[in-house]
Amino acid sequence: MNYDKILIRYGDLIMKGRNRSQFEKRLLQQLKRSLRPFEALTYFKTYGRLTISLNGESYEPIAARIKDIFGIASFSPVLSVENDLEKIREASLMLMKSLDTPPKTFKVTAKRGWKAYPHSSQEMNHLVGSYVLPAMPELKVDVRNPEVELRVDVQEEATYIFVKVEMAAGGFPFGSNGKALLLLSGGIDSPVAGWMAMRKGLELEAVHFHSYPFTSEKAKEKVIDLARRLSYYAGAPFKLHLVPFTEVQTRLAAAKQDNLIITLMRRAMLRITEELAAKNGAHGIVTGESLGQVASQTLGSMNVIGRATDLPLIKPLIMMDKQEIINEAVRIGTFETSILPYEDCCTLFLPKSPSTNPNLRVVEYTEASIKELDQLIAEAVEGTEIMTLTPDAPAQSEDAGEDRWF
Repeated sequence: MNYDKILIRYGDLIMKGRNRSQFEKRLLQQLKRSLRPFEALTYFKTYGRLTISLNGESYEPIAARIKDIFGIASFSPVLSVENDLEKIREASLMLMKSLDTPPKTFKVTAKRGWKAYPHSSQEMNHLVGSYVLPAMPELKVDVRNPEVELRVDVQEEATYIFVKVEMAAGGFPFGSNGKALLLLSGGIDSPVAGWMAMRKGLELEAVHFHSYPFTSEKAKEKVIDLARRLSYYAGAPFKLHLVPFTEVQTRLAAAKQDNLIITLMRRAMLRITEELAAKNGAHGIVTGESLGQVASQTLGSMNVIGRATDLPLIKPLIMMDKQEIINEAVRIGTFETSILPYEDCCTLFLPKSPSTNPNLRVVEYTEASIKELDQLIAEAVEGTEIMTLTPDAPAQSEDAGEDRWF
């Protein structure tokens, strides 16, 4: 079947009241960016709905991209006809006959969105169904559990006829709910947390901490690949901040508080990220923490670590099991990259018995005893390299300060 349009249905943004038009505008911008390779497409927006005219473009590759655009709940390939009863009936029959597998049962579900149309929804159910049935004698009506639901949507500009409803990502359009920084390691969890945060409308930039020469170039490339995958879902250029963490990490290790090293390290990461957020207009920090998963993700540890920043800490995975997170990583296409065997700085200096319930006073006393810690944190911020990534283009980088090893 050569469909001529795609009907887009919104996700959570339908609840946005007076702000709804702003969310719809942002979604339209996102669609146009994401579908830019399909040059023939045109867009038509009315209140509460969006229609894409294919103008000869193939439906399948466009549908594959729409499924991953945040803010879209579902969509359908449709035939559009004039609001003329005979044309509606003819198009309905043509669509039913074009199905790959002829159904044995169906029902008609009509919706009269344009109230000036002379036939009610119930009348349209009968008028369309009574036209299709004689032309397809093997077909029967089943209003409770039909194999095919033939939908007829009458709007002022046209009538849309379709049988397929495809689910999409849902949520809010990218960037419609503010901006945050994502702590992106190289593991399974943080990319999934980033995807979930973007799905709720956050514009993200990623922050990764490296400890050259203890971490390899392969570890850096792995994180770049993960960030590039997130840029696909963003539908926009995606920034990755690469923070030199070697000096901070080795100085914290020299404090000889082995059971607190992870706590101290993560607090330093939050302090650095807070500085980067201030420089880049972000108002929150997204992490991949899952309650109880490792020593630093117990409630006691998260309490002490989180006190290092005043910014909101957003933890989309906090109540998810590991297998649930893995399943999501597989689904969004980050799992195979995440399990590549290249260590990040979080696995360095890992003690045998990290504290699961650190004492805040001891942690703060230890930090205060490292007189140069503030300076080391400032130097890490200054030495951060920024890379701008897109799904299919080479990375572009700019140095925020001198970085001797990149």
